[in-house]
Amino acid sequence: MKHLLKLGDLTREEILSILNLADQLKYERKNGVSNEYLKGKKLGMIFQKSSTRTRVSFEVGMYELGGYALFLSNRDLQIGRGEPVEDTARVLSRYLDGIMIRTFAQKEVEDLAKYGSIPIINGLTDYCHPCQVLADLMTIRERKGAFRGMKMCFVGDGNNMANSLMVGAIKTGMSFSIACPKGYEPDAALVEWAKQNGEFTMTEDVKEAASGADVIYTDVWASMGQEEEKKIREQAFKGYQVNEGVMNVAKKDAMVLHCLPAHRGEEITADVFEAHADEIFEEAENRLHAQKAVLCKLLK
Repeated sequence: MKHLLKLGDLTREEILSILNLADQLKYERKNGVSNEYLKGKKLGMIFQKSSTRTRVSFEVGMYELGGYALFLSNRDLQIGRGEPVEDTARVLSRYLDGIMIRTFAQKEVEDLAKYGSIPIINGLTDYCHPCQVLADLMTIRERKGAFRGMKMCFVGDGNNMANSLMVGAIKTGMSFSIACPKGYEPDAALVEWAKQNGEFTMTEDVKEAASGADVIYTDVWASMGQEEEKKIREQAFKGYQVNEGVMNVAKKDAMVLHCLPAHRGEEITADVFEAHADEIFEEAENRLHAQKAVLCKLLK
């Protein structure tokens, strides 16, 4: 494992190894054990998309591991004024021990890895969100104890979250179903991969997808950069809401996850959100532990 560009690059064993280390780091943090495993290491954090959880969790994670995180926005880098990614990669590789980037195009992340000589971590692209899904998997295993035999259902847009969740679920032995309106399906190549490598269902019927699910997952209808489509998407996703009716067809002990921020009354009702708030905010906390594990794997 040289980089974390997308979950599809990792084996099941590599994913489980990250989760096992994340569990250890969480235990150590809860029990006041100092673990400066990355003392003296420097992480550059490039943000072309802003974020609450990604920035804070990576910055705190590096601090707790004894390293240093450097926040770099478009305004701080020549990349925002047209410097090629390949040149930025080669320059930053001479200053830093690793780069985390949160951006739009997956190609930008791949090019950083191609031209740089240090580990690259995908903090989010329009294509995938591997860091979030590692935290999701960590939370599911904490609550359910295992992956095999579990069914995950995603309700909503076939976006970067759906792309990464289907890969993470199937690689760890879960079945995966998605309910999305026509025209908002996940990446076609990943859908084909999912059909060939696991138990996968895609439908426009929310209750069909959610039937018997152990995990119900949803995300906002309009992601960052899609604000101009908000009205169109509100119409397209009407009925694609995680509510009491959806929960009634899932398993009685089904958990609910959301990558946040959540728009109560749109993709999820306030009642369902609050009933599962402990799971959702544990999931948010686990971003810190899962990413610390990734940092240790790549930078130590």
